[in-house]
Amino acid sequence: MSSLVDKNTFGPWALITGASSGIGREFARQLAASGINTVLVARRQALLEEVGRENAKTFGAQYRAVVADLSQDGALHALAQATQGLDIGLVVSNAGTATPGRFLEQDRDELTRLLRLNAFAHLEIAHHFGRQLARRGRGGIVLCGAMGARHGIPYVANDSGAKAYVESFGESLHIELLPLGVNVTVLVVGPTQTAIIDKFGLDPDTMPMKPMTVEQCVLEGLAALRKNRSSHLSGRMNRVMAALIPNGVSRKMMGKMMAKTLAKKAEGRVLG
Repeated sequence: MSSLVDKNTFGPWALITGASSGIGREFARQLAASGINTVLVARRQALLEEVGRENAKTFGAQYRAVVADLSQDGALHALAQATQGLDIGLVVSNAGTATPGRFLEQDRDELTRLLRLNAFAHLEIAHHFGRQLARRGRGGIVLCGAMGARHGIPYVANDSGAKAYVESFGESLHIELLPLGVNVTVLVVGPTQTAIIDKFGLDPDTMPMKPMTVEQCVLEGLAALRKNRSSHLSGRMNRVMAALIPNGVSRKMMGKMMAKTLAKKAEGRVLG
């Protein structure tokens, strides 16, 4: 794999949240392949160590595994302590999730916890590490958003609203941090082959478009970072569809699909 990012600019260390699986794990792999050491952040120690050891063996990259729950107060302090003394040139704020369900039927405390993970954690990370990157005069921040958040996703209202914040936030920071030498890119993630597909109860074989691979998604994200694009929607067909389908139509389509999915889940629980 040829390097898409310059380790002199975006290294020698990168911090990646949600690094134990999916897109975060692939970011760690591609950055390690570029010669950049990684700070791997997630809740599951064993999986983080597995990712780190694999990349160390394959690419010779160093790693630190940091166990943190970014939906909880004090998580930023743990990251700050774990990265003290490291010259971090890139931050990939990727951690997040979505829990489908009817808004009024969901637990308010759980909604608040998810809002902290999907929005506030990005703010804290960008503020803390953004100051460090500005002082060094070079580096980058990748914030991971979501395609559906641009128009809202019924039955995932809280989570899509949080991701909409991330996109607006990141595109604003792109302008603010540009004169400080810091690239900021929002990777707007289209349907991708990760655990979230199963969590949504979707069948890739029956989806309108086949989900893209994590390899392609991250490859595009790093290319957008290098070119310092304010945002990038992964997947050529996703970009075509986003340009052709009005937001209101897309929102209604997603609402129907999510309603059917929730109904099937409920039916499965009853039959089970």
